[in-house]
Amino acid sequence: MNLIAVDIGNSTVKVAFYCQDEERFLKTLPGDQTLDANLRQTLIEAWDQVPLVKDAREPIKDAVIVASSVKPAWTRILEEIVREELGENVRLIGRDVPLPIETGVDNPLEVGTDRLITAAAAFAVVEDAVIIADFGTAVTIDLVDESGVFVGGTISPGFEMAARSLKDSTAQLPQIAMAKPISPHGANTEEAIRSGLYYSALGLLETICRKFAEQIGHWPQVVLTGGGAKIIIEDCQFVDSYVPNLAVRGIVIAYKKYLYEKNQLDRLKEEDNAD
Repeated sequence: MNLIAVDIGNSTVKVAFYCQDEERFLKTLPGDQTLDANLRQTLIEAWDQVPLVKDAREPIKDAVIVASSVKPAWTRILEEIVREELGENVRLIGRDVPLPIETGVDNPLEVGTDRLITAAAAFAVVEDAVIIADFGTAVTIDLVDESGVFVGGTISPGFEMAARSLKDSTAQLPQIAMAKPISPHGANTEEAIRSGLYYSALGLLETICRKFAEQIGHWPQVVLTGGGAKIIIEDCQFVDSYVPNLAVRGIVIAYKKYLYEKNQLDRLKEEDNAD
């Protein structure tokens, strides 16, 4: 399968191109004033590498563009670029492609598709209960049970959001660039903030994992993802896997599952008509 996966987050947009299920490239674009131009250029670059449909009378590109988005304004930018530059339509998860995992939450449509696709991707590999901790603009720690049901999770501020909140809500605390602290006890204000945010994140993750384990009766596998995860991974001995770009893999899994279920349904309809 040839697929361009677009993961639209709150701060960045990731574009991955898969040719015959092999990842050819993955780019992360900042969500600033350059997004439109960078996204346009990246999509054109990916589309130029897409092979043509074999034996077609006219040259037709053999690929689909599938997206997951938590930011509607950027979704509109993506759809406009795809129509203008590629002459194609975007297949949006949750709208054109069904959610890839069964849920046990009150309203599945309120859950960000980024959480659901990473959960589906993790369960597809583990095939058992699994915790997915995504350290991005926000930190989400979610649980999928042993039956593959997304049962919910927690949402808290990411590193940058928390650091900005401290700066904006106080008179003298500075804005800091997040990094692993030198020691647990900060020798200056910036290091004290880094230490507080760092060990708060570690404590939150370990506590939530333990609570989830108590809930299901055993300690499940833990998968860490997201840009902020690389800061804490060294001190997360209880984490089984670190997969930086799990969401784009989840987009591929979601679309493949949709095609499989659609083909199964079409086959059943054909059998019914034959009877």
